Amino acid sequence: QVQLVESGGGLVQAGGSLRLSCAASGRTFSYFMAWFRQAPGKEREFVAVINWTGTIIRYADSVKGRFTIARDNAKNTVYLQMNSLNPEDTAVYSCADRTLPKYSDSLNEYTCWGQGTHVTVSA
Repeated sequence: QVQLVESGGGLVQAGGSLRLSCAASGRTFSYFMAWFRQAPGKEREFVAVINWTGTIIRYADSVKGRFTIARDNAKNTVYLQMNSLNPEDTAVYSCADRTLPKYSDSLNEYTCWGQGTHVTVSA
């Protein structure tokens, strides 16, 4: 059974940085790994995605230039480096994987999800 476990969330001041990790177990290959987030009272939204080889990387416009997604396939782990954080980035961040080879940033196209990690950015 595939499990995704996120870590690295916490409380940070505006302008600060955090690095989230998502460790996968039970499966050694997935075409795409993505990060989504859900802010209080809002719907879950796409943040970033990366394919197995790292040759396809996409970001939501709201995080472009501030966040960086990366993966270490040897460790079955995907990372999200978040810089220049602002209070609008406050959310529960979840990772998800996709075993089909076609690119997607739609949460409905991802079948396995982690439990999420909380990120709170204070003003």
